[in-house]
Amino acid sequence: MQAQTSKMNNLLSKVPEVTIYFWIIKILCTTVGETFADFLNFNLGFGLTNTTIIMGVAFFISLILQFRVTKYVPGIYWLTVVLISVFGTLVTDNLTDGIGIPLEKSTITFSILLGLTFLIWYASEKTLSIHSIYTKRREVFYWLTILFTFALGTAVGDLYSEQLGLGYFNTGLTVIIIIAIMYFAWKWLRIDAVLAFWVVYILTRPLGASLGDYLSQTKLNGGLGLGTTITSIIFLAAILAVIIFLAITKIDTSIKSATTDAGQAQHNKPNVLVQTVALLCIFLAAGIGEYVQLSNKIASQLNSSGSEAKADSLAGKLTDFVNIENEMLNAINNNDFANAKKGADNLEHQWDTAEPTLRKIDSSTWTEIDGTIDVVLAAVRNGKDDANQDKVALQDSLKVLNDVNKASTSQAPVSSQPESTQSPNAATAAPQAKLAGRLTDFVNLEKDMLNLVNIKDFAAAKKSADNLEHQWDISEPKLRKIDGTTWTKIDGTIDIVLASVRKSKPDVSQCVSALNDSLSMMSGANK
Repeated sequence: MQAQTSKMNNLLSKVPEVTIYFWIIKILCTTVGETFADFLNFNLGFGLTNTTIIMGVAFFISLILQFRVTKYVPGIYWLTVVLISVFGTLVTDNLTDGIGIPLEKSTITFSILLGLTFLIWYASEKTLSIHSIYTKRREVFYWLTILFTFALGTAVGDLYSEQLGLGYFNTGLTVIIIIAIMYFAWKWLRIDAVLAFWVVYILTRPLGASLGDYLSQTKLNGGLGLGTTITSIIFLAAILAVIIFLAITKIDTSIKSATTDAGQAQHNKPNVLVQTVALLCIFLAAGIGEYVQLSNKIASQLNSSGSEAKADSLAGKLTDFVNIENEMLNAINNNDFANAKKGADNLEHQWDTAEPTLRKIDSSTWTEIDGTIDVVLAAVRNGKDDANQDKVALQDSLKVLNDVNKASTSQAPVSSQPESTQSPNAATAAPQAKLAGRLTDFVNLEKDMLNLVNIKDFAAAKKSADNLEHQWDISEPKLRKIDGTTWTKIDGTIDIVLASVRKSKPDVSQCVSALNDSLSMMSGANK
């Protein structure tokens, strides 16, 4: 009777047998989770929030299908794994980039949630073996655990590879070494198989992410430059090929008795507990030790940088990024989207390189700026070459960067040099003065438009918009030569005005806001 029950459990198992194919496709899924999310976020310009909603809906649909089937179906199971890998990654990304929760807190939180899930699962079912997933309750525990492993793997991977500056390659190499050690411990030291499985399962997430970043990132960023589109296609094709192979051969159909697993777990319970505690202590000691070492390294770099800006502020440390974005803005204004994309690659590379240092100084402000830079990268790289969208993204990012960066300028001591002997750069301290008195006609045009918008005479306002655009374009060569930086800023505000007024159904408040912003910029430069 027991043998018959065991056989029935195997037939109804909802997950595959753990073979080499399991780990291959798991890493492939994890890699796709990393690159496909970036593809939707940046290449298609969906943004982090919309990408999360889309992938969340897709994941829950696939999860419903997974719960409805009565046995392991390779296509449905691995589709769910792909989608949960994307969704789990996005959960952490939203907490970090969207809400501004530090990766340290995310790591601790997901570690606790994962630990509690394991405890409740074991208390309820007396086993954590994936060979025993043949009831709805166990399946709920299983997928909840998988979700937390991806979220935790993302947090840990990003913490060490990005925030602490370990890098994707070194992080991936470290994970491979740990996985090899776990295999050795399972094979020769007789460490519990279920314990070893879950440790390796968590570690494959940062491994897959490192592989995805290495393939998709530009050569400037140390990658192969395949891009997220090609990388995603390659790995999705590989996943499909493996799934078809598994569906035909059924080589990953459960071949081990769930009853046997449970019996072994009960028999070795004291030993497994000791192993679990020992592994937790080792990982905590190694993880915290590496965290402290890398943090101290960053701190020493800050102390030896010789920066005159305040140590607890990003003021004065963002000039390079401001310059890069200004160059990108100039390229966009010239419709030179190829150079704008190169500028985006450079911006991403420089920003990622500086992340450990800048984030250590002011994590909250860094997160805010990082969000605006993500929008810039998504806008410039989305393939649509929409100049207005690119300009708005760059201007928003530049505003944040300049606001943070200029604090050092306002606190800098006044030069004691006579005016005639000051550095040429000092003459650029107030670049807006260069266009003073040359913008009166444009100020008047926008004031007229504002009056027309306020009385809702949009037909006349649109004619004024045409006149504004015409006059501004005629004056561009002369004004831009006088002060290209200020001209670019004003040009961006005018573009927003034109876009707002020319809508098929203009919004009064939106038009008024755009005109007021543009008038404020022009009036300041015109004084």
